[in-house]
Amino acid sequence: MERYCIEKNALTPEIYESLRAKVSLQHYGEEDVKEALAHTLFSVVVKEGQVPVGIGRIVGDGRIVFFIKDVVVEPSRQNCGIGRMIMEELMLYIKQHGCRNAYAGLMALTGKEGFYEKFGFRIRPYDGQGSGMTQLVNVDLPL
Repeated sequence: MERYCIEKNALTPEIYESLRAKVSLQHYGEEDVKEALAHTLFSVVVKEGQVPVGIGRIVGDGRIVFFIKDVVVEPSRQNCGIGRMIMEELMLYIKQHGCRNAYAGLMALTGKEGFYEKFGFRIRPYDGQGSGMTQLVNVDLPL
């Protein structure tokens, strides 16, 4: 019997918030998480028995642009192959649904870039590709 199993499109707000909190990622309101997950193209939940130990999801337009988000593994289960399982499922989905020359992107946490390079991602800038850029909007400002 496999130690871990993958459930496709089974990501709930409770699982999402629980695992993100365990790795100290940004907390979002319940309604915001529900709305975000409702617009997810594809998600995976990795479970050990009935306990969620990893998640990942894809957002985008379903043909040309895919953005990998929220690849999270329970800290006590990191370095056990769960992240690889998640990424393999996410990349399979993109390869099956993306058009020719579809774009797959992600933003890696500091120090995790090497993990994603194993799946063909490249650190920008490179070969005519500029730097990736981000912006937080509607940020809580100190009073």
